[in-house]
Amino acid sequence: MSSRAAIWILAVGLLSGCTGYDAVGRLPVGARLADIERQMGFPALRWQEPGGGETLVYPFGSMGFHTFFVRGDADGRFIARENVLTTTYFNRIGAGMTQEEVIRTIGPPVSAWTVYFKARDELVWEWRYCDAWNEPARFNVLFDGTTLRVRSTMSATERIRAVFEPGTIRTWC
Repeated sequence: MSSRAAIWILAVGLLSGCTGYDAVGRLPVGARLADIERQMGFPALRWQEPGGGETLVYPFGSMGFHTFFVRGDADGRFIARENVLTTTYFNRIGAGMTQEEVIRTIGPPVSAWTVYFKARDELVWEWRYCDAWNEPARFNVLFDGTTLRVRSTMSATERIRAVFEPGTIRTWC
């Protein structure tokens, strides 16, 4: 086999490996939620919505950039999917919200990055996402450690926070 053919086969294999990442993107509106679960696997979370609908939550990877909310109607049919790790959804997080309200807005945090600061009596949850410039960033929700209600939020790129590399190196999602 020529090296050109080997490279072509490798590229096709890598691209086909990405097809399962957002399988719900290929399902038509009206598909059954059971079909989505067969395509995407068991959701990390699910809950009933007022009016009988259901939301399935799919975070992608422990350090993934996306969490998809798959919404179904009262008949168990797919009506929408959305990536909730965006500034639009982060802006919905406000002081006084409960932990459950935060999870129902942007999904579960990366559990390994949850930190409690005793001196401030503050619990911090963290999510990874792609910012508007397609740069890896982190979003934090800071909870009062006693009431477990949101105090504030903050966001910064991984480059600025020097999370993985020196602050001068820029990476992209």
